[in-house]
Amino acid sequence: MAGPSTVEKQGAVDDASGNWSLALAVLIVGMFMSVLDISIVNVAIPAIQKDFGVTSEDVQWVSTAYSLALGVIVPVSAWLGEKFGLSRLYTWSLLAFAIGSALCGLGWDLESTVAFRILQAIPGGILPVITLTMVYRIVPKDRIGAAMGMYGLGVVFAPALGPTLGGYLVEYVDWRLIFFINVPIGLLGAVAAYFLLPPFPTAPAPPFDVWGFLTVASGLFALLLALSEGQDWGWTGYRVLMLLVYAVLALAAFVAIELRAEQPLIDVRVFLLWSFTNSLLLITALSVGLFAMLFYIPLFVQEGQGLTPLHAGLLMLPEAVAMGCIMPVSGLIYDRFGPKWPSVIGLLIAAYGTYLLCGINADMTQRDVVIWTWIRGVGNGLAMMPIMTAGLAVVPKDKVDEASAINNVVQRVAAALGLAILTAMATAKQAQGMADRGGQLPSGEAATSGELRTMMSDGMTGLFPLYQRTQLAANAAAYSDVFLTIAAVTAVGAVLALFLKRPPQAEGDEPRVMVH
Repeated sequence: MAGPSTVEKQGAVDDASGNWSLALAVLIVGMFMSVLDISIVNVAIPAIQKDFGVTSEDVQWVSTAYSLALGVIVPVSAWLGEKFGLSRLYTWSLLAFAIGSALCGLGWDLESTVAFRILQAIPGGILPVITLTMVYRIVPKDRIGAAMGMYGLGVVFAPALGPTLGGYLVEYVDWRLIFFINVPIGLLGAVAAYFLLPPFPTAPAPPFDVWGFLTVASGLFALLLALSEGQDWGWTGYRVLMLLVYAVLALAAFVAIELRAEQPLIDVRVFLLWSFTNSLLLITALSVGLFAMLFYIPLFVQEGQGLTPLHAGLLMLPEAVAMGCIMPVSGLIYDRFGPKWPSVIGLLIAAYGTYLLCGINADMTQRDVVIWTWIRGVGNGLAMMPIMTAGLAVVPKDKVDEASAINNVVQRVAAALGLAILTAMATAKQAQGMADRGGQLPSGEAATSGELRTMMSDGMTGLFPLYQRTQLAANAAAYSDVFLTIAAVTAVGAVLALFLKRPPQAEGDEPRVMVH
């Protein structure tokens, strides 16, 4: 990656004017839209399957294709920012995302929709990387915590809002609207970006690191594909094992290439900064917990309590609101006190909320779910942005774009890897639970008396309610173990957060961009 820009700083942003906040608002729009699209589509998968008349395995490619394309485009996003200019690339990406979204909404069959999702993912992967880079270039360092608190609405609030908004659109309008809704937002955001974003200093882009790109892109593609399809293909099947082996070898080759390259695509030496690496570990814990909860809770209440997708989404809304309200406050706390204590306290609160979710069962009330997830939301909202900000704050300015790319890759891979591991664990626990409960059913003469005899007299139809209750109990026990694991990992994260430190304020350390 190229060194620092050859253009000198143009002066500090005038805090009193607050002009940088307008540019920040424009960046939040792009970030929010691109991240929201990851979770909002999940709710529409059954409707898309029914509309196109395809299998449940095939329709999952609507989500899988997007994730795979992200793994390819995110590593090269920082280089593209240098090549074409951050403001110009951001505006183009917003327009491209709007066009890709419109094409997804117009998809006439599964193949066309998957192809358009890949096109949509290209700008969708670029936006989160370059927006984070721009935030660090336009915001005064003493206000970066507050700015990141607002920016975090896209990182955490958007995925949590996705099930609610998606559930409403699917249930009361049409699943295609989850894509069409991006079109006016993207167009208006691009116009606002053209007029409000400052011209960022540029320098000649370095030569493109072809071998670095090929190894990291193919490695991430193989890893994400294995994680996405492992449940269907079998974790010990040759296809999954070959993909995992290739992913390890390709990513190892990428590290070796980048360490020897004069101008690497991504400078992996940033991992030597402990505060940055520590923040990635903590972000991994929070991301896995967030996406696991957004997956398992709606799934359980729809299957076990008969809630509609919208109702299940509304059940998750208080958590999203809690995060949306707490995150700006957490940024102010960061600016005042540093990252350690909001991160530690937030992680402990999130761990406690996740521990409460271990009480998941068929008889739990909606009030229980709201309280448990709300507590988690408070913890997530308090901890996420101080952790991310503290990690990026120790990275040299000319490496922020690379660190931003790594940050986004880690969030995507962590969510996919964590969900794959937890799902494998839950599936094994469910099978064991069904076997254990099946062994407890009465046999012989005991099976032909009482309530069970009445059920058996109606054949399979009569036994179905018993099977359903048994299956639900096994699922609840499996999900309880999943949440217990997440709670333990989050609590361990609180210990790691004790090592987060506020970076020293360098004299004359101002943003490199003047916002007019």
